[in-house]
Amino acid sequence: MKLYCMLLCLLMATACVQPGGRSSLTNPNIQVVNGMFAAFNEHDWQKMASYYADSALFLDPAYGHEPVILTRRQMVEKYQELHKILPDVQDEVKEIYADKNHIIVEFISSATGQDSKKWQLPLCVVFTIEHGKIISDRTYYDQE
Repeated sequence: MKLYCMLLCLLMATACVQPGGRSSLTNPNIQVVNGMFAAFNEHDWQKMASYYADSALFLDPAYGHEPVILTRRQMVEKYQELHKILPDVQDEVKEIYADKNHIIVEFISSATGQDSKKWQLPLCVVFTIEHGKIISDRTYYDQE
């Protein structure tokens, strides 16, 4: 019994991720973020927005230096417009890091511009998730 308890403790300790560590698949918030990225790559904007709370905070250089609150409807409209400009836009997740309700994702967004040139943009997003929904999406990238 003592050996069983020691093995159980060891397994539990190795399944956890320390702050700043790589993600653990046992964190349900990772599934939320993965689902959102899958919906994005399917260009299913309604489904993508369903991973967010009714209203969520966005910090994105595209909106300026201050966070803004967007409703799901506004998110859908934003991404429908993006899709008109960049119909083949895709995100490729490179790394995911998790610490309780904060999920950090490094990814590459790519598309073909209106000038027919392909481009890639590395991004990093810090998501905050509560009750299975994204409440905050803080996106960082170089605008040059």
